Amino acid sequence: MSNIYLVGAAATPVGEHYARSLADLASEAVRAAFAPLSALPLDRVGGLYVANALAENLASQGQLGAYLATSVGLHGVPALRVEAAGASGGVAVQQAAQAIAAGQCEIAVVLGVEKLTDRLEGEVEAALALQSDGEAQAIHGLTLTAQWALLMRRYMHVYGYPAEAFAPFPVNAHTNAAKNPQALYRFGINADKYRKAGQIASPLNMLDCSSLADGAACLVLVNEALARELPGPHLRIAATAVATDTPNIAARPDPLDLSACRTSAQVALERAHLSLSDVHVFEVSDPHGITAALALEALGCYPRGEAPRHAADGAITPTGHTPIATAGGYKARGDIGGASGIYQMVELARQLRGEAGPTQVANARIALAQSLGGLAATAATCVLIADS
Repeated sequence: MSNIYLVGAAATPVGEHYARSLADLASEAVRAAFAPLSALPLDRVGGLYVANALAENLASQGQLGAYLATSVGLHGVPALRVEAAGASGGVAVQQAAQAIAAGQCEIAVVLGVEKLTDRLEGEVEAALALQSDGEAQAIHGLTLTAQWALLMRRYMHVYGYPAEAFAPFPVNAHTNAAKNPQALYRFGINADKYRKAGQIASPLNMLDCSSLADGAACLVLVNEALARELPGPHLRIAATAVATDTPNIAARPDPLDLSACRTSAQVALERAHLSLSDVHVFEVSDPHGITAALALEALGCYPRGEAPRHAADGAITPTGHTPIATAGGYKARGDIGGASGIYQMVELARQLRGEAGPTQVANARIALAQSLGGLAATAATCVLIADS
């Protein structure tokens, strides 16, 4: 693939935006991403890729490509919606990068947006359940949260952990989110608060479950020729990869092995001619501690059954070996559904540009983002490099 560069990245605050529409949020994100790019007017954009998972069910809006192209000032531009549950953002980045690499356009906009907090909780849970196997699971009322709880219970049984062992994941997320003005939950928590929190789906408690919220994030991707006309630093999309697995975890040979997560990361790193040890900062799907633990193990950061131990030793903090959730992650920044993968890329762009403030990872030059759809039925990975 020819070199593709990320030259613009911005996001709205994550929150309960009751007074704002899907189009309002999308427009704000696009304007912010293009604000420093006066040399790239909107009329040069050749494609719009909208990452969204829930609009038909929760925002009463389909055909988001045409709808949002008009709303954000890209009327007439080829536009489409990319849907892969929580992995929608990562898949949309891959589609946009491939379009530029194929010469279909010089500039592509990747827009992730969700609007859902003005819907009742039952409606939201019903929509989310469709991201698993509709016939085998969702139709029987088995929610995604309940399925992650089952995986956590299994993990505790196999590896001998108590529920409290997963506290370092949300504690780290909240510590970092407290320093992020765009996060949903800007306050810290500790292990004692985690231990005393009420149960949501045992053993998952209130402080180990993310909250879905509204928001929009935008990326501007360009080809190498255009990137060289712009001031640096230049952030190169070194590789992308997508892998899938059956949505029905009961049909997997080993439910604790997120095979799509592992395959997607391995392929992306191979395409980038890098190894996992080269990566300085990570963004993984972490709506629950068990999700982050399984993702880190599938990536190969830690042997199976050891992620909670390393998290307890500080490995996932901004000064640790595998820093994650530097902006708060899904848990504390907020879970923005299909837009989450775009928020991941916005945070990694800040890290590689040295703009992450108090949660800056020292000397970060290579980053990896991975977003998961459902119970890791889809895994989308992107490797981002700050070129010198």
